[in-house]
Amino acid sequence: MLIAVNTRLLQKGKLEGIGWFTRETLDRITQNHPEHQFLFLFDRPYADEFIFSDNVTPLVISPPTRHPLLWYVWFEWMIPRVLKKYKADLFLSPDGYLSLNTKVKQLAVIHDINFVHRPKDLPWLMANYCNFFFPKFARRACRIATVSNYSKADISQTYRVNSDLIDVVYNGVNERYQPTSEEEKERARQQFTGGNPYFLYIGALHPRKNIDGLLRAYEAFRRTGSPEVKLVIAGSKLFKTAEIRKTLERTRFKADVIFTGRLSVEDLHQLLGGALALTFVSFFEGFGIPVLEAMLAGVPVICSNTTALPEVGGEAALFVDPFDEQQITAAMKRIANDKNLRAELIAKGQVQQQKFSWDQTASRLWESMQQCLND
Repeated sequence: MLIAVNTRLLQKGKLEGIGWFTRETLDRITQNHPEHQFLFLFDRPYADEFIFSDNVTPLVISPPTRHPLLWYVWFEWMIPRVLKKYKADLFLSPDGYLSLNTKVKQLAVIHDINFVHRPKDLPWLMANYCNFFFPKFARRACRIATVSNYSKADISQTYRVNSDLIDVVYNGVNERYQPTSEEEKERARQQFTGGNPYFLYIGALHPRKNIDGLLRAYEAFRRTGSPEVKLVIAGSKLFKTAEIRKTLERTRFKADVIFTGRLSVEDLHQLLGGALALTFVSFFEGFGIPVLEAMLAGVPVICSNTTALPEVGGEAALFVDPFDEQQITAAMKRIANDKNLRAELIAKGQVQQQKFSWDQTASRLWESMQQCLND
């Protein structure tokens, strides 16, 4: 069998959530199935580290997909030609975008449909593109894979797709995020906050991540005379960050909020390991990989009680309503002042994270691919 794969998000040094999903699953699937050939379709020059095994053939297809109009050209004009030329048996798209102009079987991994529920969080053209095409992709796919039961139900109900055609393939967690030693924790605090304890947010700067709400909750936490705990925000800018800037400028404690930008996995591991807690209070998540990373690293988690996050956090997180900043502040106070609570959450987190692994993710995605091929 020849399996063509949309690998446009495998960009060296720029992997986000879906990029990591693509890397971790394809690394395993290609090596575990040498009996099949894989055609990796990039939209720009690729790094050799993403050619995981000898049965992978890379192919660069122009144009680079930097704009919705170029997405259309790539998926509707270029991809069908390649699938036909190479006689692909299946087109796998880990970011959910399919082609409506081919008869080849297609499997879409739709991680979530946040653009349906929060279209104003995205640039206008991007939101409209997704809301126009994704219902069509969902109906065109031979099967859909998604990363949580929440997203499965959401996709099924919103797009009127039979839930039997949707497979849950939970995300895994990078095993590098192991607990760090006391010496490493102290070095992280010295490096990032001058020796102070800190709350940590990991992820892109994006309206649905509720970073401005986190900033306001942090200010209230500091105003109550709590210990001098700083706030570190690790991630790159994505869309519509003006509100974050405004909120930051208004806070009395803006000097104690550190924006690191994008970090390497090694630096992020050290930063996470030294944190007092992960504060992940998004409005909407299809999964929430940082929650698992924190648990694996032995760090307590404060996270939202919405969308897929309770499914990921289980009984091992301190849940808050992301729309209620007082709840976020109260959770920060509990974490900062209750050593026993921190220890309890860490212990429960070590149990909860064992339910998820990239090996399981790859295996379940492969099962979904096989069902497509056998239908």
